[in-house]
Amino acid sequence: MFSSLQELEGGLRASGYIADSIATTTVYLAARLQKPLLLEGPAGSGKTQLAYAVADAADTTVERLQCYEGINEEKAIGKFDEPLQRLCVELKAKSANVDWESLRTELHSQQFFGAGPLLRALQCERPCVLLIDELDKVDHAFEALLLELLSVWQLSIPKLGTIKARSIPFVVLTSNEERRIGDPLRRRSFYLRVEHPTAEREAEIVALRTPDSSHEFHAGMAGLAKALRGWSMEKPPSVSEILDLAQALKVLGSEQITAEMRDILLPLLAKTEADRRKLLLRDGFASLIFDAQQYSAEVLRRSGA
Repeated sequence: MFSSLQELEGGLRASGYIADSIATTTVYLAARLQKPLLLEGPAGSGKTQLAYAVADAADTTVERLQCYEGINEEKAIGKFDEPLQRLCVELKAKSANVDWESLRTELHSQQFFGAGPLLRALQCERPCVLLIDELDKVDHAFEALLLELLSVWQLSIPKLGTIKARSIPFVVLTSNEERRIGDPLRRRSFYLRVEHPTAEREAEIVALRTPDSSHEFHAGMAGLAKALRGWSMEKPPSVSEILDLAQALKVLGSEQITAEMRDILLPLLAKTEADRRKLLLRDGFASLIFDAQQYSAEVLRRSGA
């Protein structure tokens, strides 16, 4: 996927993703050694975005399997198109000379099989990024079906047979740690802990998305993010939500958040009723803004701006 570590570093930054040297090197090694990459950390810390940034840097596509409670093999791998199979049988039956054995073989071929994201990833002509998102939402039984794919890059599908990879995808597994991922998957993967970025790094991220804004604005967004995440909110803001807030402020023509802007910004900052009420407490928002200003001043001081 990448000819050098420098190519990956440049590609990630060009896509708007800023990673530290450890994360970049781990991604590079996982890609070169064809190892899955397990990303664990809090929701909204940038795990999913890293997969898309790698795909963008490699100029390839993403096959995404969004995990949820109750997901099954059909959703992940695919299933036979039974209405199409029945139609084929009906049409063939009108012929006087039907080779039923050949017809059965034909019905169980890939042309009658609707591929899911796992199978589509193996059938790509060139390596794609296979994102298996929020794996902690499924049980160990579902994890087990991934082992063949991640060990020998093939899938054994009843009635269809064994499908080997045309190209080996770059696999990214993400977990918000609602449940511990099993050891068999951990042994096969490289591991990265992904936390919310430091204020300095978040200022860099905001700067990439709003290059026409001032250093003070970038530091202000980073300071606000740190203040919000330190407030024990029920739903602390993700990196993408801070970027949305930065864009919203640009639309409003403002480069500074003040306590008087509370009611306007509340729908962007509070995503649960408990958090909304917390920010509406007397002097609550003003206290938050004071903390944010202290953090942003620290960012500016460290950056020398």
